[in-house]
Amino acid sequence: MEFDTFTATQYNTNDPTSFAHTSARERWPIIITQGIDDVHRSTHSAQDEATQTEGKWIVSELAKLKYELQHDRELTPIMDDGEADVDAYNKELAARGTPRWHSVPWLYSECYLYRRISSIFKQTKQWRSYDLFARQKMATFKSSRPAVLELAARYRQIVTELASKHTIKGAETDEQLEEAEKVLFTEICEICLWGNATDLSLLTNLSYEDIQKLQGSEARKASEKNILVNDLGKAFRILRAAQKTGKKERRVDIVLDNAGFELFVDLILAGYLVASGLATTVVLHPKSIPWFVSDVLPADFVSLLSALAAPQRFYGTQSEEDKNAGKEAVPLSEPEDSNLQFLFQNWSQMHAEGQLMLRPNDFWTAGGSYWRLPKTEPELYQDLKESELVIFKGDLNYRKLTADAAWSPITPFVEAIGPMGPASGVRVLALRTCKADVVVGLPEGEDERIKKLSGDEGSDTRKWAWSGKWAVVQFSDGKT
Repeated sequence: MEFDTFTATQYNTNDPTSFAHTSARERWPIIITQGIDDVHRSTHSAQDEATQTEGKWIVSELAKLKYELQHDRELTPIMDDGEADVDAYNKELAARGTPRWHSVPWLYSECYLYRRISSIFKQTKQWRSYDLFARQKMATFKSSRPAVLELAARYRQIVTELASKHTIKGAETDEQLEEAEKVLFTEICEICLWGNATDLSLLTNLSYEDIQKLQGSEARKASEKNILVNDLGKAFRILRAAQKTGKKERRVDIVLDNAGFELFVDLILAGYLVASGLATTVVLHPKSIPWFVSDVLPADFVSLLSALAAPQRFYGTQSEEDKNAGKEAVPLSEPEDSNLQFLFQNWSQMHAEGQLMLRPNDFWTAGGSYWRLPKTEPELYQDLKESELVIFKGDLNYRKLTADAAWSPITPFVEAIGPMGPASGVRVLALRTCKADVVVGLPEGEDERIKKLSGDEGSDTRKWAWSGKWAVVQFSDGKT
């Protein structure tokens, strides 16, 4: 707590104008209910009595947690489940005066919620490593099949072209090549930004002429107008400058957000960075416990690669949901199957050769903001300084970077991220579709303009930032 910002007040679940208020009363009970349903299904299908008995206990404990939340009870200390972070969570809870669910800082209480859920499982033997969100993660990935197939074909084309020619066809001068590479980098990052909400037609091939057409396309303009701040050009210049110097080790880190399709597009970005030479190594930072429903665990990386290793089996097998809906499984075509297996081989090789690494750390599931990083996790902080660029994906990472505080929207991004900003030694790039109140770095009057567009003119509520329709891409060069 002592390392968080006190310049601006953190959002609180007692504020009726904020998404924190809605989350505590509407979203969180639904999430717990879905978790109860998942555990109940797994308990029902379990073969041994010990697993069944513990499963019933977990369901009971989750139901108690839901009751506490809905009836605005006090947050209680997390049980000692053998993990190192219990003490930090409980000390902060005590320092906050044992608050109630409907009147507590949003960031801490939401992290506490998922840590509390995790603790229930960690108190068991048979379910200790169970991910109650895994089922829906893979179901969502499977339902993203059209987008996955589209991107797989484009990715194969891109990396094959880069491997064979190390250039972009049609780009005859150094200036043309630089511009073409910048546009391709921008397009892939924007695919990564929007995840499955994006228009996949935006991802270009490696033709310089096609890139020129894409720059003027209506689809590109329609997407770009919803990116309120776009610093991708600054990030590209940093990576390109390092590449030109011939620096031997050039690392990019990605602090991951969601599993499934979003992890898939993160790997598209990681693979492209290595294939293009903009990075020699990409380090992925997953979570260490089931977190905010869909966040990436190391096991999700394995599950994704397993699906790509045998794509015909993954997509050609009828799921339980499809069976209930009366849908038949549609086999992949030979080119579709081949493209997905190419991704598996390409990413597996990168992983085996150390060009693609997973590096979990308990800090990513701590209860506080990233303002605390330099003081509370100095080894991780020093490690991130070794990176050319650290990409923070998604809404929660943005909330943590800015301490989830009610900054004025015109507050500079480099100011709102505090110790992670100027002179931190860390280059930060936030790729964030807005799904919470906090937003910074906007031009004067932009917040008011969008409120007017959204029908909230003159309101204290920033509902436009809850929908995921708008995005910001913001950069801070902490090495200058």
